[in-house]
Amino acid sequence: MKRRAGITLIELLIAVSLLSLLTAGVLAALRLGMNALAKTQGWLAHNRRVAATQRILEQQIAGFIPVFAECRPQLDQPPVRIPFFQGEPQTMRFVSGFSLGQAWRGYPQILEFQVVPIAPGEGVRLVVNERMYTGPASAGSACAGLAPEPEIGLPVPRFVPVEVGPYSFVLADRLAHCRFAYKEELPPPVRERWVPRWIRSQWPAAIRVEMTPLERGAVHLRPLTLVAPVRINRLVTEVYGDW
Repeated sequence: MKRRAGITLIELLIAVSLLSLLTAGVLAALRLGMNALAKTQGWLAHNRRVAATQRILEQQIAGFIPVFAECRPQLDQPPVRIPFFQGEPQTMRFVSGFSLGQAWRGYPQILEFQVVPIAPGEGVRLVVNERMYTGPASAGSACAGLAPEPEIGLPVPRFVPVEVGPYSFVLADRLAHCRFAYKEELPPPVRERWVPRWIRSQWPAAIRVEMTPLERGAVHLRPLTLVAPVRINRLVTEVYGDW
């Protein structure tokens, strides 16, 4: 009798086993490749956010407009005009010609920067609010009155807290710390110094934004200390008139 051509059960099992091993290897390689791609995309997105944050901060400070605010010492007293600027270690307010929504094409905006904690162990984030500047009265709505400052012996404005809500824009997230400093120009031989609080009756010569990331890695672009000069060529009333 002639033997019939075919395969045995053992050969079939061996073929199925080899195919299964090959499929498992291919799936594992695909999984590793997708994870590596996701990490790379995450690193690129993080680096783009850091670069965009620094660029936005530079443009916002570059658009600094020196305006005045009508601040009421008391509710029953007439308003007092003061240079509008709030400079604290983790809070900052000023008017800028650059806005997130319309870039350089829109109306001047009152920018309110605030550093807020996220959760224990998750660091802090830097947020900003934008409100349209329509004149000294609109800037004065952030002023809570005047109070004496022992360091200079003069009354200085006090401001209401910055409200962080759903309309706040997150500039930087998951930071170990973020703080502001302000450059004060002095006569020789000191010439200049950086202060954590701005209590002078004029505007600072420069603003420094210090940011340190919570997570550090060789592939991550780290937020650096940003120093931007405040260029004051003319007052807003010389351009737009008395608002």
